[in-house]
Amino acid sequence: MTERKPPGVDFESWVDKQIRDADARGEFERLPGAGKPLPREVETTYDELWWVKRKMAREGFSVLPPTLALRKEAEDALEAAHAAPSERVVRRILTEINAKIRDMMFKPPPGPPLGMKPYDVEDVVRQWRERRATADGSDA
Repeated sequence: MTERKPPGVDFESWVDKQIRDADARGEFERLPGAGKPLPREVETTYDELWWVKRKMAREGFSVLPPTLALRKEAEDALEAAHAAPSERVVRRILTEINAKIRDMMFKPPPGPPLGMKPYDVEDVVRQWRERRATADGSDA
């Protein structure tokens, strides 16, 4: 529907006319789910944001409180550091996530506490070296 509402015409009347015209053209005849009941949720309590949650699930999108999102990001960063190809990359990954952790520690957002401290870069680099030496030794 690209045409604009003419001046002086009541908006509701104009929308009703658009719907009637589309119905007359048969544009509502073969819509998915036509004539079927709306899918029922397992829960019996009404949630006014049901449609938002369904859309987010369909799009594969989730929203976590900032502290929980940072916890997940920190876990992923540590895993990436352990799998990094070089010590320089390990240090870069940890430096970036540590900056975010420090920011959250000193400027906490609303929500649950972070409950984390920055990673010890030297300790993680030592672990990275040990894992790399073990992996190199087992491949030989």
